[in-house]
Amino acid sequence: MTVAAFEGYDLIGDVHGCAVSLRMLLDRLGYRRQGGVYRHPSRQAIFVGDIVDRGPRIREAVQLVRDMEDAGAARIVMGNHEYNLLCYCTPGRPGSGMDYLRSHTPRHHRIIRETLGEYENHPQERQEVLDWILQMPLFLELDDFRVIHACWPQALIDRFRAEYGGNRIDADFLHRSVETGSFEFELMDRALRGTHLKLPDGEEIISKDGFRRRFFRTKFWAERPEYYADVVFQPDPLPEHVARRRLRPGDRAALLRYGPDEKPLFIGHYWREGKPGPITDNIACLDYSAVKWGKLVAYRFDHEKIIDPAKFVWVDVAREVPVSYSGGPS
Repeated sequence: MTVAAFEGYDLIGDVHGCAVSLRMLLDRLGYRRQGGVYRHPSRQAIFVGDIVDRGPRIREAVQLVRDMEDAGAARIVMGNHEYNLLCYCTPGRPGSGMDYLRSHTPRHHRIIRETLGEYENHPQERQEVLDWILQMPLFLELDDFRVIHACWPQALIDRFRAEYGGNRIDADFLHRSVETGSFEFELMDRALRGTHLKLPDGEEIISKDGFRRRFFRTKFWAERPEYYADVVFQPDPLPEHVARRRLRPGDRAALLRYGPDEKPLFIGHYWREGKPGPITDNIACLDYSAVKWGKLVAYRFDHEKIIDPAKFVWVDVAREVPVSYSGGPS
């Protein structure tokens, strides 16, 4: 089936190894298994990244998505967890001073331990998955909507298109992307992790996933923000005394903005809570923490210019998925 033949698209949030929840969601969206592959007669699924890590059935989820992509029934953009896994498993080049592009620290290992464990006895398959990740597009831009994992940094995307062409990285780009301060590093940081600010005065917070953090994720659509509370965008609240502080000029200047006249944008990454719905008229985040007993969420896009709250579809993992299949918090 060619791209032109699709009547609409189903954007699907961060799966994180929740294969049973994904099958339930695809069934709810009208996809059916044909020849072992989930397909829809007139629509295509688009995954916003983060298929790997944390969840109970990572290999199964990855294979399901790969099969759909191979058959033309789905597309995917790279998530930060795919990128981290690729860097963790890619040796540094001679003279780089790095054993691997992502250091094998206990913190880094903890994040991807479930993925490494599932592929431990399947080295060839693991390499095939790494090859698959390397060729994933960083972003998709169709006539009337855009998809990226965390944030749409227009200036960086324009430069990437001019210097590299298309929407995919290569091995040379990958190695340069771990060099702090490089263009490649900045693009991957913005596209896959979003915008963030450093907590003032050396403050730290303990996040819900148990990590000590000195940065917090920020909105990239806030209009005329005045205080730190106006730009925070994550489940973990800022300390009250920080939230009440006025933004420093340098921090305000570092914020990006996706304007209201831009194409509809679909992202994941941010661990939202509550009833799924749009962030703005043209931005939808589809990550509702499926692997943390939240929801696996999709949006049924039919070329509308304003995101419709009624077109979100989801599986409520805590209520609908048996404990033995959902994995639960990790």
